[in-house]
Amino acid sequence: MLEALEFEFMQHAIIAGILVSIISGIIGSLIVVNRMVFLAGGIAHSSYGGIGLAIFFGFDIFFGASLFAVACAILVSSFTLHNRDRIDTIIGLIWAVGMAIGVIFVDLSSGYNVDLMSYLFGSILAVTSQDLYFMAILLSVIIFVLMFWYRDILSVSYDIEYSSLLGINVKFFYTLILILSALSVVIAIKIVGLILVIAMVTIPVYIAEKLSSSLLSMMIISGILASIFTLMGLALSYSYNLSSGASIILVSATILGIFMLFFRDK
Repeated sequence: MLEALEFEFMQHAIIAGILVSIISGIIGSLIVVNRMVFLAGGIAHSSYGGIGLAIFFGFDIFFGASLFAVACAILVSSFTLHNRDRIDTIIGLIWAVGMAIGVIFVDLSSGYNVDLMSYLFGSILAVTSQDLYFMAILLSVIIFVLMFWYRDILSVSYDIEYSSLLGINVKFFYTLILILSALSVVIAIKIVGLILVIAMVTIPVYIAEKLSSSLLSMMIISGILASIFTLMGLALSYSYNLSSGASIILVSATILGIFMLFFRDK
């Protein structure tokens, strides 16, 4: 495995894996405490609409998926802010419509697109310097937001009504959580693919939730665990010539299974 570090693509993969793991740990914790795990799958699949539009109009797929995901997040926020019991219905609708838009525009596009397949199944070994810059910027923004508004975000995540009574701008922070979640999910898709993204942002958080006593500690622990799982998955992928995204999730799921076996009563 050490000889692989000589290759630039492997260096990029490791850096990307750690950056995305930290992002997934932080945002995954917010998704779990806000009871929006379904959001990860909804945003991931709805962003397929952005892929279809990007392919059809000929611009960057990653950019198109990000814009579409943010638009969907804003839409979800506007419909569910004061009616969070309906969030699963809204996400399910956006999921289906986004996928439909993507399929239609891909059908209208001529030829076979390799980037489409890498988006579906992950392409951590094809991460570019531009991708790394985007990941680093997103992580910096997330850390900046948490440094200045951690208490507000914590309050909104657990009790919107009480937060509103305290004078917190609930609409702003709720929408901000959804937008950051959408961008993080799209970033995670770059690593493990659309189909496996839910596991990427939830498995480390599930373990961290059992080991932590606060939202902040949950974020830190899940970020560390996600980084470890990612590095182990990359090592497995390189050693046995396996799909990197699937290897990362397989390692994560295996450790989760072991954890549940020994800590099922805690």
